[in-house]
Parts: sequence; C-alpha cells; structure tokens
Amino acid sequence: MRRLDQLLANLGYCSRREARDWVNAGRVTINGKIADDSGRKAEAASVLVDGEPLDHPDGLLLLMHKPIGLVCSHDEREGPNVYSLLPPRWRQRNPQVTSIGRLDKETSGLLLLTDQSALVHRLTSPKHKVPKVYRAQLDRETPADLAALFASGTLQLDGEKTSCSPAVLQMMSPLEAELTLTEGKYHQVRRMFATQGCTVTALHRFKFGSLELGDLPAGQWREMPLSHFDPA
Repeated sequence: MRRLDQLLANLGYCSRREARDWVNAGRVTINGKIADDSGRKAEAASVLVDGEPLDHPDGLLLLMHKPIGLVCSHDEREGPNVYSLLPPRWRQRNPQVTSIGRLDKETSGLLLLTDQSALVHRLTSPKHKVPKVYRAQLDRETPADLAALFASGTLQLDGEKTSCSPAVLQMMSPLEAELTLTEGKYHQVRRMFATQGCTVTALHRFKFGSLELGDLPAGQWREMPLSHFDPA
C-alpha cells in the first residue's frame, strides 16, 4: 500500500502537492468511495482517477521501433530522444521509463523500454547472455575468415580490457551481414567490423531475445506483458 499522493506522483499523474487538490476536488476514489485524504494509504488496484483505473500501476514494458535520429539518453543536451514518442504521463513516472541497453543515434530497430530497474539489470547483465540480432550494411566486402574470428571470442576492441564474447556472423550478401551478440559494448557492432577495415553504413536491430520487431512502423511502440521476462 502507498499514500495516494505518492502513488499518483509516481505514476506521472501530478505532483504530490497537486494530488491534494485532486483529492479535494473529488477526482479520486478508493473502493468506490471518494477519497478525503491525500495521505491515506491504498492499494493501486482500488484507486480510480476520474472514474478510470490507474495507468499501469505494476510497471511498463514497451517494445519500440526506434527511428534513426533519436538518442536513448534522458539528457536533452544530446538531442531529441526516444522518450519524446511516449505519452506525457509515462514520461513523468518515477522510477522513470528508461531503455534496456541503448541504440545509438544512427541505429534503428528494436528497443525495449521499462520503468522496472530489476528487468533492466536482468536483460543487460552479461551473465544472462540475452541474444540480440543486428543487420548491418557495409561499405566493402569482409575477409573470408571473419565469421570464425567473431565466433572465436578472441577479438579485442581498442580500449577494452576483455575480448568480445563469441558472436555469430552470417553474410546475407557481400555487403550485408547479420550479427548476433550476447553483450553490449559501446558501439560494438560498428567497432567489430572496423577492426577489419569495414565501415557500417547502416545498422538495424530486429531481434532481442525471443522478441522480434516484425512490421511495427518506425517511431511506434507496443506494450508487452512484464511476465514475458519472468525468470524460469
């Protein structure tokens, strides 16, 4: 149970001070009765605001098709971000909605967003080895033995103390590759190909674990059940 003012503020409805005004205006009910104290504790499932249930009181998990040109940072100094695509209320939640891992500004594709910190840790921790699949366009053909090198687990990137974990490379055409990673080093896909003199000219992630982007349009998102990633 949580205080009404804390509950409404954490779910992005209003500030804790504003919650007192909402309660005084009769906008909030608990178990069908008008609330009379913003400090009263209640179960989220018993609370209605303007006659409607609370918005995702148990948390959010979203699958987004990130377009090129947006960053995954909350720092507005870095430019337009993916959170601007979400409803205003979700952008005010506390804990805040954040991305599970990142895609850089010039990379498109499948991005997961959540306000559940435990889920972020579970899906980004190297020990869980969640596979992520990327499609990369290259400016030149790769060496014939590149798949073996990526799979060997011996490739070390500049500035990194440890080698990249084994990765699966499949060439779809001379200049198009699919790469499956189980980790997320900074700009890893681009840096891996750069070690062989290849520049990635376009990069798109279309799979994260068992989730696939499908035909979801760029800039759109769909809700996912939090139970999808419940531990086995």
